[in-house]
Amino acid sequence: MKDEGSSHAHSSPIKTPKQLIVVVVLAFLIPVVGIILLTQLVTSSKAPSAKALDPEAVAERIRPVADVAISAEAAGGAPGAAAGGTTEVASGDAVYNQVCAACHGTGVAGAPKFGDKGAWAPRIAKGKDALYTSALKGLNAMPPKGGNPSLADDAVKAAVDYMVNAAK
Repeated sequence: MKDEGSSHAHSSPIKTPKQLIVVVVLAFLIPVVGIILLTQLVTSSKAPSAKALDPEAVAERIRPVADVAISAEAAGGAPGAAAGGTTEVASGDAVYNQVCAACHGTGVAGAPKFGDKGAWAPRIAKGKDALYTSALKGLNAMPPKGGNPSLADDAVKAAVDYMVNAAK
């Protein structure tokens, strides 16, 4: 008996010279075509246009989606005074209501409460210039200008005067 099973294990799928030529040609062509396509992909990247790199175009692409502007009227302040800094000086009570009341209304972080004569007396004794400096530059937990750096100095001083008058 002849063992035919072992002879099939060592046979090649290429049976004719024509099949051999096709395999050899494809073995060279496929890698060459792949290298050419890869080279084209790497070297043909599109450079951005000069207009796309223009600073104004970049700023337009990265600008915030929306801007929020709250008027002083909507925030409970005086009519005509904008929240934040204004070209005209807002009244002391409007600035107090917009900025200062958050801490001085409740005494947060040791802030003297609005109208509390005992808490304000030692501060008033130091003089208005000391109070103005503290309000403008910040003191302890209070940030400069009460946390609203866009406020005009005169608006901050008006708020200080408003709080001092309420504590006398």
